[in-house]
Amino acid sequence: MEGLIMTAQLLLALTILVGLHEWGHFFTARLFKIKVEKFYLFFDFLFPFSNVLNFALWKYKSGETEYGLGWFPLGGYVKIAGMIDESMDKEFLQNPVQPWEFRAKPAWQRLVVMLGGIIMNMVTGILVFIGLAYWVGKTEVPISEVNKYGIYAYELAEKIGFRTGDKVIAINNKPVEVFSELYQPEYLMEAGTVYTVERQGVRQNIVIPPGFANAIAQQGNKGNFLDILAPFEVGEVLPESNAEMAGLQEKDKIIAIDTFPIRYFQECKQILGRCKNGTVTLRVVRNTDTLFLSSKVTANGTIGFRPHLLIQETKKFYSLAEAIPIGVKEAFGVMFLQIKGFQKIFSGEVSASNSISGPIGMAKFFGGHWNWIKFWTILGMLSMVLAFMNLIPIPALDGGHALILCYEIITGKAPSPKVLQVLQGIGMTILLALMIFAFSNDIYKLF
Repeated sequence: MEGLIMTAQLLLALTILVGLHEWGHFFTARLFKIKVEKFYLFFDFLFPFSNVLNFALWKYKSGETEYGLGWFPLGGYVKIAGMIDESMDKEFLQNPVQPWEFRAKPAWQRLVVMLGGIIMNMVTGILVFIGLAYWVGKTEVPISEVNKYGIYAYELAEKIGFRTGDKVIAINNKPVEVFSELYQPEYLMEAGTVYTVERQGVRQNIVIPPGFANAIAQQGNKGNFLDILAPFEVGEVLPESNAEMAGLQEKDKIIAIDTFPIRYFQECKQILGRCKNGTVTLRVVRNTDTLFLSSKVTANGTIGFRPHLLIQETKKFYSLAEAIPIGVKEAFGVMFLQIKGFQKIFSGEVSASNSISGPIGMAKFFGGHWNWIKFWTILGMLSMVLAFMNLIPIPALDGGHALILCYEIITGKAPSPKVLQVLQGIGMTILLALMIFAFSNDIYKLF
């Protein structure tokens, strides 16, 4: 069931993002009166092989354009008349240039068409983050609340010097205000970042070592860094889970598992992790009663409930005027993080195999339970990532086409159709290699 929910979320997100991206190209093409022959969500061929398995799940024609739903769900395309694209159609090159073709338009108009999808994804990401700030607001845990019990240090944090119970005071000599600051990428990705903690009344500095960004990337969704150490009670009990079948209810307090006393959720996770595929006895306080419930444990070391930490949170809502700059900052923060990530990959500080994921990795990012706030947050991030990836100047990507058009605008000379065909072929080969790498990487991590 969790796998189906992950897949459904990924497909819905891709449908929205790809549809809007291609609509950006479609809208700008029609704005300049360029004929659009096809508008497809997903590919109706085995991308990037344009002549292999050519069929659509659904299609209809309206005016000059054929609209359709392809069977290969890793992208989409608009077939713009007079342009060398994913379809690798070259027949139009043998015919005279028509006024409604892409190749007949001024270079600046063609550049706008090429950037239309990227602009649409950027607008989508910005609007999503503005909407989240305005309608959902921000929930934060003040560091003063966290420091009542301290932080929980996972294995990765322990390796660089953190200990469970540490109270985080400052980062780079700047006082910490909320827990989420501890996870800011600008801190974790930079060697030399200094976390100041208080341990048994003594202040100590913990320095992020070189290569730590690679260690974070290597974990993927399987690990954590720091967490909030606090008492908890049962929050949502997932439908049809082992917890529900055992009789666990919301607001129950688990005080022991088998013979092990429990105070913090991390202790609960540790014990359940040691009892995978087994059965445990939960000692539960419900109102004034103490109950003993028997529950099976999954192969992942879970029984199927979300914890509710007994800690004071702060929630802040924003006016639309306040939400706009917040949304813009968060959206472009995702893009700047991508740039920094690529810099670290090319410098060798971060391994590409740890950082690049295919559809399986993307699906895991959503998680096995449907949460609309999380869904829209991830969709906003993916929209900005998609915009950034398409800006990369690889032939066949929008950024590659844009770079060629910029060359034409500056020099006044357009590359020949033969050169464009060769560049498109090179770009498709690079994309195929990246796809194979991403799929292989997903499969390797899966097993």
